[in-house]
Amino acid sequence: MLDLSEAFSGYSVADVPAARAFYADVLGLDAEEQDGMLFLHLAGRDVLLYPKGDAHTPASFTVLNFQVADVPAAVAELRGRGVRFERYEGTPTQTDEDGVFRGGGPLIAWFTDPSGNVLSVIERD
Repeated sequence: MLDLSEAFSGYSVADVPAARAFYADVLGLDAEEQDGMLFLHLAGRDVLLYPKGDAHTPASFTVLNFQVADVPAAVAELRGRGVRFERYEGTPTQTDEDGVFRGGGPLIAWFTDPSGNVLSVIERD
């Protein structure tokens, strides 16, 4: 029987070295460049970031969610590292002045990587 349980996700970036600098140096993740691609080693699963250069189009949805115990604290710490959080106004996902969505469900705040892909910090249950 075919076993498809060994899976990982991936998404494109415009510039692998810029992505490595952001994910490793700014976010503090274990990021390894290999064969022109970037592997993020995250709690037992890898995420593959592959180059598309000028053909890259940023994802218009959240491609990676980081679970945290305290979203406002995570926002403050990441902002101190230079991360800019998205502000949404007049939408179902409207955020406050800190970029935190407080409209029901878990607290969440969105930001982008250097290629414009949407990431988030989201409150752990």
